[in-house]
Amino acid sequence: MPPEAVDSRVQLAQDGTGPLFHRLFRVRITDADVAPARLVEWICCDFKRFVPSEVVDIHTGELREQGLDVGDELLVEMPGPWNGPVKVVHRDDNRLHLVTLRGHMEAGQVQFRAREDDGLLVFEIELWACPANRLVHLLYSHLRLAKEIQLNMWVRFCLSAAEMSGGRPLDGVHISTRWLESPEGTPVRPLSSAGKSAPAGAPGHRAPPAGGFGEPGASRQHGRGGGR
Repeated sequence: MPPEAVDSRVQLAQDGTGPLFHRLFRVRITDADVAPARLVEWICCDFKRFVPSEVVDIHTGELREQGLDVGDELLVEMPGPWNGPVKVVHRDDNRLHLVTLRGHMEAGQVQFRAREDDGLLVFEIELWACPANRLVHLLYSHLRLAKEIQLNMWVRFCLSAAEMSGGRPLDGVHISTRWLESPEGTPVRPLSSAGKSAPAGAPGHRAPPAGGFGEPGASRQHGRGGGR
């Protein structure tokens, strides 16, 4: 994270409570009509279009012509007390990087990336986060709704990216999750390979059981397989 992007409102993982999770969503897209940079540009200019509007709403305020850029803020509204303010801390041709702000139920970061790999367009969402405080940790550990909405939101985001590109998911959305002991632990390197896949056309996905995706320090790959 750029040091100049951190201010008193930024909520980093070390400001949170409980285990830190690292999650990667990846979709490999075949027959895409656009380059990676063009897909990222569309995300920055119309972020709201990529999320499931029936359960999530995005407020960005007035944006510049280039769309989301460094310093811009978004408010992600979800059912219940789960509204999440975030801020853009980096943007380049192939990546958009957001960080949580005070008031978000999580403390952490999320990146949206697109690249080419062996003739395919690869889109990824990578997150590092932990509960923002002890109350959220307690509620989030026992309420499956927020977990399920969030999991579904990012899977749907990946599928929307595939649709917007003019291509189709090659083998669904791959999801990998692992937990660390604490935010002060060794930094997590991006996962090189996502695990099982969620179906390309599935409208919903079962979140892991309440209480987490595994014990701290453990790793679990989950989802359902399939593609069109």
